[in-house]
Amino acid sequence: MGVAMTHGRGDPEGVALDDHVHGDPEWIALGDHVPGETDRVALPRNQPCTRRATLSRLRWLAGRASFGVARRSGGAKAAGSPVRLLGTLVALLVFASPAHAGERYALIVTGAAGGEAYEQKYLKWRVAFASTLREKFHYAPERMIVLAQSESDGVQMATRENLQRAFIDLRKRLNKDDQLLVLLIGHGTSLDGEEAKFNLVGPDLTATEWADLVKPIPGRVIFVDTTGASFPFLRRMAGRNRVVLTATDSAAQQFETVFPEYFLKAFDDVAADLDRNNRVSVWEAFTYASAGVRQWFEQKGQLPTERPLLDDTGAGVGREALNPGTDGAVARVTYLQPDAALALPADTAVAVLVKRRAELETQLEELKARKESTPPAQYDADLEKLLIEIARVSVQIRTKS
Repeated sequence: MGVAMTHGRGDPEGVALDDHVHGDPEWIALGDHVPGETDRVALPRNQPCTRRATLSRLRWLAGRASFGVARRSGGAKAAGSPVRLLGTLVALLVFASPAHAGERYALIVTGAAGGEAYEQKYLKWRVAFASTLREKFHYAPERMIVLAQSESDGVQMATRENLQRAFIDLRKRLNKDDQLLVLLIGHGTSLDGEEAKFNLVGPDLTATEWADLVKPIPGRVIFVDTTGASFPFLRRMAGRNRVVLTATDSAAQQFETVFPEYFLKAFDDVAADLDRNNRVSVWEAFTYASAGVRQWFEQKGQLPTERPLLDDTGAGVGREALNPGTDGAVARVTYLQPDAALALPADTAVAVLVKRRAELETQLEELKARKESTPPAQYDADLEKLLIEIARVSVQIRTKS
């Protein structure tokens, strides 16, 4: 069943809500028919159409005062009050953004520097990025944990024990709707190519031990290891609702990396915002940083010793920014910048519906991002299910408001 716009005057031209959606020849009760109005939202079968036609029809309807939604069962139409769904439909097609209702948390760690020059560089990156999170993205101080080689105001020493305590605290505070960024800046090592460590003050933590700390965290986790020899972290950290970035694609790449400089810069450079939605996704930051790494080595006339990878399917394989692959769908709709606060009405029942619609819109964005890696039939079915449910919830909100 495919949701489509149809015009009652003349030929019933179906316009699908996505590139090619087909449906059953029946009307779904998304709302009530407006007396005297023949324009409607229909669900016809075998009406292949295009997104351009959809937008054209929606623009035409934008000039209308309202349009109704009809139900047909054997040709009968329902009667009732007008329903305004145009804005919702347009937003779902092209303008919707994830409505992530949870809180954003960050754990920033710069480990043992191994020298004054490295310590100053890591300090500069850490301070600048922490400032971006606080001042630009408005992270509350209590939702940011910072560890470094030296203890200072608001900064704990980057020891194994302090990290373990930090994760115990985070497990208590986060819920399934929240998001945690874990950012590692410093040095990494690997002895056998299968396991890697991030250098701390005192005993280090292996990739496996980091994975054990992260595993109980509810919600989405963005784990970014910007160090040399970081590749084993990709396999260890990968999992459901995890976005994992590493600076290297091999444990043998143990040189000092340039990836962190460009990754952190992405969140303050408008050039990183590829889709021009005024927000930089994790995928866009990864793409920006990967391009910066390539350019850096080209300018030096050197063969690249680091090739950043991203995994968000949970397979632990990952992909480079310019290479084909199934990873990237979740990262494209994952942002460090919090979403705008969801305005909830005073009515409890309506507030529940508003939250439900926000959740569905987030699922829709994630589905759209996975389109290239989803079988067409499955994509169409999932798309249709979400669009119909969002429309139904929207009508319920309007009816109760």
